[in-house]
Amino acid sequence: MPPKPGVIPLGPLRVGDIFGGAFSTLGRYGKQLLAVGAALYGGALLVMVTAVLIAYSAVSDHLHRLFELSEYEDPAARDLTPVITAFGVVAVLGFLSMVVASAVVCAAVPAALQEAVLGRPTTFSAIWRRAWARMPAVVGALLLTALITMVPLLLGLGALIAGIVGAVAVDSDGGSPALVVAGVACFLGFLPVATWLWVRFSLAPSAVVFENQGPLASLRRSVTLVRGAWWRVFGTTLLAGVMATVASYLIQIPFTFLGMFTSMLGSVNLDEHSGPAAIITAMSGYLVLVLLGQMVSQLVVAVFPPLVTGLLYVDRRIRTENLGPVLAEAAAVPPQYTA
Repeated sequence: MPPKPGVIPLGPLRVGDIFGGAFSTLGRYGKQLLAVGAALYGGALLVMVTAVLIAYSAVSDHLHRLFELSEYEDPAARDLTPVITAFGVVAVLGFLSMVVASAVVCAAVPAALQEAVLGRPTTFSAIWRRAWARMPAVVGALLLTALITMVPLLLGLGALIAGIVGAVAVDSDGGSPALVVAGVACFLGFLPVATWLWVRFSLAPSAVVFENQGPLASLRRSVTLVRGAWWRVFGTTLLAGVMATVASYLIQIPFTFLGMFTSMLGSVNLDEHSGPAAIITAMSGYLVLVLLGQMVSQLVVAVFPPLVTGLLYVDRRIRTENLGPVLAEAAAVPPQYTA
């Protein structure tokens, strides 16, 4: 049987080996990975909260006037435009900070796996430095994957919209339902294409970190490694995503209920004359707890599926490129032995 210096045996992996290796990595290196994730998502959350506070202080007068409007009054452009602009900037900053945080975490997971597979210890600072160094390439790989998979989705959406518009435009002579059905069929037909492309490129972030590849080269490596094992990669990745989603949902439940309880306590003294500041204060406990629950659950979603994907990458290289003996030599373990 193959040697096992780290979290997986250095031979072709079964699905159980992959998930067992992912859980073992969380057990052995969870502190480092979760610390990286907490620092990044906590930083992104801090950026978001700071931006909201700055935006609120900048447009508070306009916001007060908008809240004081009756249902028969239209908001004035001098009040509406600054509010939309301020919180539009907040949304962009929040999106960018989450993209950076997610990309660094996505790079941190393979960085930890490199040591976990070989059974070597690592530190928070080592994973942090490695992840930040590969973050631009990971962002590039993820962005290219998103752009490529969006093409069939946009084509399908365009076909669906065209079918609906055509159905509305033609006379009701029996052809309208056919146009709608054709649009829906086209949309559903493009979904498998997008899924097929996404799976083919799913190993690109691992290739970026394990092999120091650039974005385009990592996409090509992913296509090469997935070839001949598309269904296995798809099924394993889907199962990991479902497990992470369920765990994320279960984690958020207690935070949501506790937040609802605190908001009920805070809203006792509110009445119809309460201003936006009083409303925000009353809801602050709920918002803080929901954001905290979201951050904790995001750590699970951000770490576990990439662990499984990273181990799929290792498995594909073991199967197609005979990587096992190389890893065994790197771990200072004889390439083969019998129990």
